[in-house]
Amino acid sequence: MTTLEYPAGSLVTARGRDWLVLPGSPDGTLLVRPLGGHEQETTVLLPDVDDFAAATFAPPTVDDRGDARRARLLRDALRLSFRASGGPFRSFAQLAVTPRNYQLVPLMMASNQDVTRLLIADGVGIGKTVEAGLIAAELLATGQTQRLAVLCSPQLAPQWQSELRHKFGIDAQLLLPSTVNRLMRSVPFGSSVYQHYPYLVISTDFIKQKTRRDEFALHCPELVIVDEAHTCVAPEAVGKSSQAHLRYALLRKLADDPDRHLLLLTATPHSGDDTAWQSLIGLLDDRLGDLPADLSGRDREDDRKLLAKFMIQRQRADIREYLNEETPFPERETTYPEPTYKLTPGYRQLFDDVMAYVREQVTDPKLSVVRQRVRWWSAIALLRCLASSPAAAEQTLLNRSAVAAADDESDVDAYAEPRVLDTDLDDTLEAEDVTVGADTGDTDDPDTKARRRLRELAAAAAALKGPRSDAKLKRVIPILKELIDEGYHPIVFCRYIPTADYLAEHLGTALSKTHKDLRIDAVTGTLPPEERETRVADLTAHGGPRLLVATDCLSEGINLQDGFTAVVHYDLAWNPTRHEQREGRVDRFGQQAPTVRTVTYYGEDNGIDGIVLKVLIRRHEHIKRSIGVSVPIPVDSTTVMKAIWESMLLRGNDAEQLTLDFAEATTQSLADQVGVEWTNTAEREKASRTRFRQAGLKPDTVEQALTEVRRALGGPADVETFTRAALSLMGAGISDTDDGFVALIDTLPAAVRDQLPPVKDGRLHFHQSLPIPTGHSVLTRTDPTVDALSRYVLDAALDSQLPPTARPARRAGVMRTGGVKKVTTLIMVRHRLEITIPGAATTVTQVAEEATFMAFTATGDELTWLPQPEVDPLLSLAPSGNVDDSLARMQLGRALGRLGALDTHLTTVGKEAAKDLVSEHQAVRGASKVTGRAPTVKFLPPADVLGLYVYLPEAGAR
Repeated sequence: MTTLEYPAGSLVTARGRDWLVLPGSPDGTLLVRPLGGHEQETTVLLPDVDDFAAATFAPPTVDDRGDARRARLLRDALRLSFRASGGPFRSFAQLAVTPRNYQLVPLMMASNQDVTRLLIADGVGIGKTVEAGLIAAELLATGQTQRLAVLCSPQLAPQWQSELRHKFGIDAQLLLPSTVNRLMRSVPFGSSVYQHYPYLVISTDFIKQKTRRDEFALHCPELVIVDEAHTCVAPEAVGKSSQAHLRYALLRKLADDPDRHLLLLTATPHSGDDTAWQSLIGLLDDRLGDLPADLSGRDREDDRKLLAKFMIQRQRADIREYLNEETPFPERETTYPEPTYKLTPGYRQLFDDVMAYVREQVTDPKLSVVRQRVRWWSAIALLRCLASSPAAAEQTLLNRSAVAAADDESDVDAYAEPRVLDTDLDDTLEAEDVTVGADTGDTDDPDTKARRRLRELAAAAAALKGPRSDAKLKRVIPILKELIDEGYHPIVFCRYIPTADYLAEHLGTALSKTHKDLRIDAVTGTLPPEERETRVADLTAHGGPRLLVATDCLSEGINLQDGFTAVVHYDLAWNPTRHEQREGRVDRFGQQAPTVRTVTYYGEDNGIDGIVLKVLIRRHEHIKRSIGVSVPIPVDSTTVMKAIWESMLLRGNDAEQLTLDFAEATTQSLADQVGVEWTNTAEREKASRTRFRQAGLKPDTVEQALTEVRRALGGPADVETFTRAALSLMGAGISDTDDGFVALIDTLPAAVRDQLPPVKDGRLHFHQSLPIPTGHSVLTRTDPTVDALSRYVLDAALDSQLPPTARPARRAGVMRTGGVKKVTTLIMVRHRLEITIPGAATTVTQVAEEATFMAFTATGDELTWLPQPEVDPLLSLAPSGNVDDSLARMQLGRALGRLGALDTHLTTVGKEAAKDLVSEHQAVRGASKVTGRAPTVKFLPPADVLGLYVYLPEAGAR
């Protein structure tokens, strides 16, 4: 036996079923998949093991007869079960996600580029991961690339791996410091880990080091996706050895290969620093790096058009309704004015005592410059922990300062500034939630005067624990009680681990008195990432009220929208971007609640919270409300924060004067300076948002592509009609809900129930739109329940061994209807097409299956074929009367007798379908594609007649 005897597209029978022969069979074997089956069911038939022979597809018979509803069921099952279909995008039939209409825009932009280079700057929670995954899947399916690397932070790596695997069928390996040794053990001698594993999700910070960077660049995949790309560039003021500059050096090296596909993802493309922005866009095309920061004015029209080819940026308002599809997002409701608390007398006294101590420490004239910087940073850290909680203050007072051993002023600042002020926030690093420490002593003697004083202050802080002495804790209890009573599930964000543990303990005691079924848990950086996810998942699964206390280790990396609906900022972040990240984990696409509540909580009289709130957070919120997008704080805002704290620490001994008015008076000019720059950045962002929201891609172009996809694979209306009909015809009880329906499946045949995903209560819950509750099904072709139903219906209809009662769909039918004036015959045909796509990385050859519907009327032996616009409505016609059994058999027998004479016409239609597929491919990808890359499509005869249906005019009609 040779593979020439069974070319690609031919049918063989083996192992009790029919198989489709695929391209690329190894010599002496056959590479096959079940007819109409999934790609993952592909296998190899061996002539010495498998007994196989050429198969033919039998036409329907008179005994296959059913009514119009069962005929349409077969049509829908056929389209919905295809996993290797025609259509303009080769990857779509394999996806396990149904993209929103707006998510096709980046894919369309990429399809119009010879080498994909895009900056996807859509806002938080819109779905940049899905948009990048669509592009990656299509590049792999068309042979433009064979390998993929995603560069991201370590905490986001598992999420990327899961999204690629479950939504796009891309099985990527994690390359992290914790996994590299295990992966290396499987790499053959002489090869590289980057060559051996075709799909990798890699820690950017692991791979950026020069020792690894050069090897990675040498063997780097043809497609690279960079998440949080704005962290890979840095302003000129930052040293060349900074983390951001090391990442940029890596990306610059990768981007220098002109054939490499590069996707940059970020919700904050412009941080206010023009140099960093130009470095970022310059990675896509050298011409972009030379563009001026200001592209306004008529003389910059060509520059704007150039940038628009490489960048897309949209916010929720731009895509909430796009091409007649509504994408639901929750409304964010912010409590205003912000709830406050005032210090108790005991806490006020502790503040006074700590302030006196830190002023004494930082104003010591005998200190060197370095020791002054160490004490200055430790003092600020101590004040911040004191404002957080007595637990955080106690630990800070007892711990040695993390910068105490530094012997260089720049090293002290480089370590302390991002950890104490949060102003140089790096999204690729996990937010640290440990206290910095206040003990800056130079000796190991535990009994120095300073250390005795720290122990005394720590004891005073410990004595203030609990709602009796801690007004901040006492006041937050009714705030949380009100949220829970209103049905919200809050997350309380803290800055430090001791504060989170302290809150979890006391809130559990206080709230359980009024909410017996309330569950509370805490997640901090002390837990490994896997344990954090487990705790969040367990708490989410609790059906009753729940409350999560977390540090900023959860503000990135884990989506929290499934289980939580409110965010309480117990501790103010000293960077507004961190506030936005906290709220963005809950307020995002997929959130089921119509409203998300956010509460910013602060102290009126601690001299710290008010400054941060007024100078940073409120200004950030004002800008966001005015332009609809979050703009990062300008880089030199660090100057303002330093000035504020220097004024506080050096002003005098009266802690009562540590007020917002004082801070504003001493730093107003600097705050105004930052405010002006912040506003200018916001205006540029607003103009950018308008310019790049659709990137010059006309909606009708996207709509045409959508039409072709749904023609090939079926749209939402087809899915709902099919699912309802299939379940009903198999005996399931169905009742409507506000957003879909519920089906009782206890009465379904056992063979059907065995193929469905498990359900808890014997009910399948279907929803028309996203988001959906966990464990429910959505009416899309990619949903596991819909997929199982369509596969069962199709397989049962084509299995001649099954009794008619076990076949919900039927391959033949006769009905009388007022929708036709002459006897009309509809045939349902499956064509197989061999598609060869010459990609840049490799040439891909695939066999696709397409459903075609044709209809004719007959005058004697002369057939008249109906135009396509008259064919599609036939399956929607309602019967107007019964057909006598003998008449039905006669009409079906006559129509079936004509099939032998239709071969020539069916072949002609198959060849036309091949031509149409080429045209669709070219239309989607545009005229700019390199010549010679258009696919070639060949019809593989014979066509399979899956169904035949006869429509009779009403009695007496002429």
